[in-house]
Amino acid sequence: MAQVIYSATASLDGFIAGPDGDMSWLTEHLGEENPTAERLLARTGAILAGRVTYGGDDPNRGTDAEGAFGGQYDGPVVVLTHRPPDDAPDGIEFVTDLVTAVDRARELAGDRDVNVLGADVAAQCLDAGLLDEVLIFFAPVMLGDGTPIFRRAGGQQVSLERMPGETEHWYRVVR
Repeated sequence: MAQVIYSATASLDGFIAGPDGDMSWLTEHLGEENPTAERLLARTGAILAGRVTYGGDDPNRGTDAEGAFGGQYDGPVVVLTHRPPDDAPDGIEFVTDLVTAVDRARELAGDRDVNVLGADVAAQCLDAGLLDEVLIFFAPVMLGDGTPIFRRAGGQQVSLERMPGETEHWYRVVR
């Protein structure tokens, strides 16, 4: 069964977006070869994103590198939203509840994995017991404010274990 993996690039102080969702800080840190990101892309069969992430800032907007994985991802996307549009672009499905969104993304992923984009959807997956792995890339910058990697009401602790043979920031969720 497809693993559900939350991946993000964060600042050293733990933000995946700056104030008001600004992603421009990330531009100077993209484009370098990254074997871990390449393995993740090869494993990704579908993307599950929240509406804010789907419609948000892209540090590569207007370039050939626009989109997930610097424009390298070309596959199905499931967007979790309370406000689906009347018409969806090709390859994009809008779903209104979490379990259906995860199930659909897993179905679309086939024998590969689901990559979760967006801190809110990742936290919802975690709370529902649907998140299997977490992979965080860190950029050498501190933003001071913005969207944190995870935000969970009450600050509940989540136990993680390192993925054998992987980067030090790729973890399995302990249940």
